[in-house]
Amino acid sequence: MPSLRMLLMLGVMLPINAMAQGSPVAAPPTPTHQRERSLTPAQMAQNMERHLAQLHTQLAITPAQQPQWEEFARQTRENATELHARFHLRGSRLPNMTAAENMVDYAQISELHAQELVKLGASFGLLYATMSEAQKRGADAVFRTGRPPLASPRG
Repeated sequence: MPSLRMLLMLGVMLPINAMAQGSPVAAPPTPTHQRERSLTPAQMAQNMERHLAQLHTQLAITPAQQPQWEEFARQTRENATELHARFHLRGSRLPNMTAAENMVDYAQISELHAQELVKLGASFGLLYATMSEAQKRGADAVFRTGRPPLASPRG
């Protein structure tokens, strides 16, 4: 689901490898996993701020929409902080977890993630409601494809 993928990328910035390590069937690390594992919290925050700045530009947020944008950005940052802390806790417990505890813990993280996506979706919905029709078309394109309308295709 592309729009969910976009919300995940923008609003959560999950340490992907932490999720894979806890998965009952973990995929082998890819270059993306290795890159995520090597990022410091400060670098992860910088990446998130870069994504938020890019989205702010792509959506052509106006000064009048800034309060709704700030709420969406705040929720994005809060979600990332909560999930990062939860994955850190999981990482410290994982070596001593039984398989059953691992499954329960992974399910709890999935539930937290879902709850945070609901909050993020609600805050984005308030921003979206303030957008002009042209902005909405642009937002729809960005969230479907990851790039604004008329952007050159990725090759």
